[in-house]
Amino acid sequence: MTGVDKVYPGDLIAQMAKKMKGKSQFSPPEWAPFVKTGVHKERPPVDADWWYMRVSAILRSVDKLGPIGVQKLRVKYGGKQDRGYKTEKFAKGSGNIVRKSLQQLEKAGFIKQTVTKGKKGRVITAEGKKFMNDCIAELEKKKDGQGARGDQAEKASSPKPAVARATS
Repeated sequence: MTGVDKVYPGDLIAQMAKKMKGKSQFSPPEWAPFVKTGVHKERPPVDADWWYMRVSAILRSVDKLGPIGVQKLRVKYGGKQDRGYKTEKFAKGSGNIVRKSLQQLEKAGFIKQTVTKGKKGRVITAEGKKFMNDCIAELEKKKDGQGARGDQAEKASSPKPAVARATS
Protein backbone atom coordinates (compact mmCIF):
# COMPACT_ATOMS: atom_id res chain seq x y z
CA MET A 1 0.00 0.00 0.00
CA THR A 2 1.56 3.29 -1.08
CA GLY A 3 1.28 6.47 0.94
CA VAL A 4 -1.45 7.87 -1.30
CA ASP A 5 -3.60 4.79 -0.72
CA LYS A 6 -3.33 5.03 3.09
CA VAL A 7 -5.77 7.94 3.36
CA TYR A 8 -9.13 8.81 1.82
CA PRO A 9 -8.70 10.70 -1.48
CA GLY A 10 -11.15 13.45 -0.49
CA ASP A 11 -9.32 14.09 2.78
CA LEU A 12 -5.93 14.16 1.04
CA ILE A 13 -7.12 16.54 -1.68
CA ALA A 14 -8.69 18.88 0.89
CA GLN A 15 -5.50 18.87 2.99
CA MET A 16 -3.30 19.59 -0.04
CA ALA A 17 -5.66 22.37 -1.17
CA LYS A 18 -5.47 23.98 2.28
CA LYS A 19 -1.67 23.95 2.14
CA MET A 20 -1.57 25.14 -1.49
CA LYS A 21 -3.77 28.10 -0.64
CA GLY A 22 -0.97 29.44 1.55
CA LYS A 23 1.67 29.16 -1.20
CA SER A 24 2.25 32.08 -3.57
CA GLN A 25 2.82 29.84 -6.63
CA PHE A 26 -0.82 28.72 -6.63
CA SER A 27 -3.43 31.33 -7.40
CA PRO A 28 -6.63 31.11 -9.41
CA PRO A 29 -6.69 33.05 -12.69
CA GLU A 30 -8.82 36.19 -12.79
CA TRP A 31 -11.47 34.35 -14.84
CA ALA A 32 -11.81 31.48 -12.33
CA PRO A 33 -14.90 32.76 -10.45
CA PHE A 34 -16.96 32.95 -13.65
CA VAL A 35 -15.95 29.85 -15.61
CA LYS A 36 -17.64 26.46 -15.81
CA THR A 37 -15.35 23.44 -15.41
CA GLY A 38 -16.59 21.92 -18.68
CA VAL A 39 -19.28 22.12 -21.34
CA HIS A 40 -21.19 19.39 -19.50
CA LYS A 41 -21.75 21.67 -16.49
CA GLU A 42 -24.60 24.16 -16.24
CA ARG A 43 -23.07 26.51 -13.68
CA PRO A 44 -19.66 27.51 -12.28
CA PRO A 45 -18.49 25.82 -9.07
CA VAL A 46 -20.09 27.04 -5.85
CA ASP A 47 -17.00 26.57 -3.67
CA ALA A 48 -14.79 29.67 -3.65
CA ASP A 49 -11.66 27.50 -3.27
CA TRP A 50 -12.48 25.14 -6.13
CA TRP A 51 -9.27 26.07 -7.97
CA TYR A 52 -7.05 24.75 -5.17
CA MET A 53 -9.13 21.57 -4.94
CA ARG A 54 -8.74 20.95 -8.67
CA VAL A 55 -4.97 21.60 -8.62
CA SER A 56 -4.65 19.20 -5.67
CA ALA A 57 -6.73 16.56 -7.45
CA ILE A 58 -4.59 16.93 -10.57
CA LEU A 59 -1.41 16.51 -8.51
CA ARG A 60 -2.81 13.30 -7.01
CA SER A 61 -3.80 12.08 -10.49
CA VAL A 62 -0.33 12.77 -11.86
CA ASP A 63 1.15 10.78 -8.97
CA LYS A 64 -1.16 7.80 -9.47
CA LEU A 65 -1.46 7.77 -13.28
CA GLY A 66 1.72 9.51 -14.54
CA PRO A 67 3.06 10.05 -17.06
CA ILE A 68 -0.21 11.71 -18.00
CA GLY A 69 -1.11 14.57 -20.33
CA VAL A 70 -3.74 17.24 -20.69
CA GLN A 71 -6.11 15.17 -22.86
CA LYS A 72 -6.29 12.24 -20.43
CA LEU A 73 -6.96 14.65 -17.57
CA ARG A 74 -9.69 16.36 -19.62
CA VAL A 75 -11.35 12.97 -20.01
CA LYS A 76 -10.95 12.28 -16.28
CA TYR A 77 -12.69 15.56 -15.38
CA GLY A 78 -15.35 15.26 -18.08
CA GLY A 79 -18.93 14.12 -17.69
CA LYS A 80 -22.32 13.58 -19.23
CA GLN A 81 -23.59 16.51 -21.31
CA ASP A 82 -27.32 17.24 -21.33
CA ARG A 83 -28.24 18.03 -24.94
CA GLY A 84 -31.95 18.66 -24.50
CA TYR A 85 -34.19 16.07 -26.12
CA LYS A 86 -31.21 14.34 -27.77
CA THR A 87 -29.45 11.51 -25.99
CA GLU A 88 -26.81 12.47 -23.48
CA LYS A 89 -23.21 12.30 -24.60
CA PHE A 90 -19.83 12.37 -22.88
CA ALA A 91 -18.02 15.71 -22.95
CA LYS A 92 -14.45 16.42 -21.88
CA GLY A 93 -13.63 18.84 -19.08
CA SER A 94 -12.07 22.25 -19.61
CA GLY A 95 -8.60 22.05 -21.13
CA ASN A 96 -7.63 25.54 -20.00
CA ILE A 97 -8.22 24.69 -16.34
CA VAL A 98 -6.13 21.52 -16.63
CA ARG A 99 -3.38 23.30 -18.58
CA LYS A 100 -3.10 26.22 -16.15
CA SER A 101 -3.12 23.84 -13.17
CA LEU A 102 -0.31 21.76 -14.67
CA GLN A 103 1.67 24.93 -15.43
CA GLN A 104 1.34 26.10 -11.83
CA LEU A 105 2.39 22.68 -10.53
CA GLU A 106 5.42 22.71 -12.86
CA LYS A 107 6.37 26.23 -11.79
CA ALA A 108 6.22 25.14 -8.14
CA GLY A 109 8.46 22.16 -8.97
CA PHE A 110 5.90 19.50 -8.02
CA ILE A 111 5.72 17.90 -11.49
CA LYS A 112 7.86 17.80 -14.64
CA GLN A 113 7.43 16.87 -18.30
CA THR A 114 9.04 13.61 -19.38
CA VAL A 115 9.09 10.85 -21.97
CA THR A 116 9.10 7.41 -20.32
CA LYS A 117 9.07 4.25 -22.45
CA GLY A 118 7.64 6.20 -25.37
CA LYS A 119 4.89 7.63 -23.16
CA LYS A 120 4.94 11.43 -23.06
CA GLY A 121 3.42 13.34 -20.18
CA ARG A 122 3.96 14.76 -16.73
CA VAL A 123 5.23 12.90 -13.69
CA ILE A 124 5.58 13.89 -10.06
CA THR A 125 8.98 15.09 -8.81
CA ALA A 126 10.66 14.36 -5.49
CA GLU A 127 9.48 17.75 -4.19
CA GLY A 128 5.89 16.97 -5.18
CA LYS A 129 6.10 13.54 -3.55
CA LYS A 130 7.48 15.14 -0.37
CA PHE A 131 4.59 17.63 -0.33
CA MET A 132 2.06 14.81 -0.67
CA ASN A 133 3.77 12.68 1.99
CA ASP A 134 3.76 15.65 4.40
CA CYS A 135 0.01 16.04 3.86
CA ILE A 136 -0.50 12.29 4.36
CA ALA A 137 1.54 12.37 7.58
CA GLU A 138 -0.56 15.28 8.90
CA LEU A 139 -3.77 13.40 8.10
CA GLU A 140 -2.53 10.21 9.78
CA LYS A 141 -1.46 12.17 12.86
CA LYS A 142 -4.86 13.86 12.99
CA LYS A 143 -6.56 10.48 12.52
CA ASP A 144 -4.54 8.81 15.30
CA GLY A 145 -5.05 11.66 17.75
CA GLN A 146 -8.59 12.66 16.97
CA GLY A 147 -10.21 9.77 15.19
CA ALA A 148 -11.24 11.68 12.07
CA ARG A 149 -12.95 8.97 10.01
CA GLY A 150 -11.45 6.30 12.25
CA ASP A 151 -14.33 6.47 14.71
CA GLN A 152 -16.83 6.10 11.85
CA ALA A 153 -15.15 2.86 10.80
CA GLU A 154 -15.35 1.56 14.38
CA LYS A 155 -19.06 2.40 14.57
CA ALA A 156 -19.69 0.60 11.31
CA SER A 157 -17.82 -2.54 12.41
CA SER A 158 -19.20 -2.73 15.96
CA PRO A 159 -22.07 -5.16 16.37
CA LYS A 160 -25.50 -3.62 16.78
CA PRO A 161 -27.41 -4.47 19.93
CA ALA A 162 -30.18 -6.97 19.45
CA VAL A 163 -33.62 -5.42 19.42
CA ALA A 164 -36.35 -7.40 21.12
CA ARG A 165 -39.36 -7.67 18.86
CA ALA A 166 -42.80 -8.16 20.24
CA THR A 167 -44.67 -11.00 18.59
CA SER A 168 -48.39 -10.73 18.27
